[in-house]
Amino acid sequence: QVQLVESGGGLVQAGGSLRLSCAASGRTFSRYAMDWFRQAPGKEREFVAAISWSGGSTYYSDSVKGRLTISRDNAKNTVYLQMNSLKTEDTAVYYCAAAGALVPEWIFIMGEEAEYWGQGTQVTVSS
Repeated sequence: QVQLVESGGGLVQAGGSLRLSCAASGRTFSRYAMDWFRQAPGKEREFVAAISWSGGSTYYSDSVKGRLTISRDNAKNTVYLQMNSLKTEDTAVYYCAAAGALVPEWIFIMGEEAEYWGQGTQVTVSS
């Protein structure tokens, strides 16, 4: 069992920055690929960013590429999402998700592949 707790959300003006954190506890965090997803009001959940358990592979949705950066610190059992140049359309609840990986560079982008989810943190970007 893995427990995931997100933090770092809040209200920010367009063009601003936030850093989200997802702290994991339980089983060996370093063997889990990690993702960030988000869900805006009235919309379906969408993939944002992924990172392999080694940290050597990352992948981003086209809508955030170049503005958001995913990273992880396996010693701290934490994955991060650095969010720069925020836009109003980035407003959503952000969730981290974990999936066990057999190889260090494996990543996942489908929510159905996630084994564990956090409770979410709200990000609101004002114009």
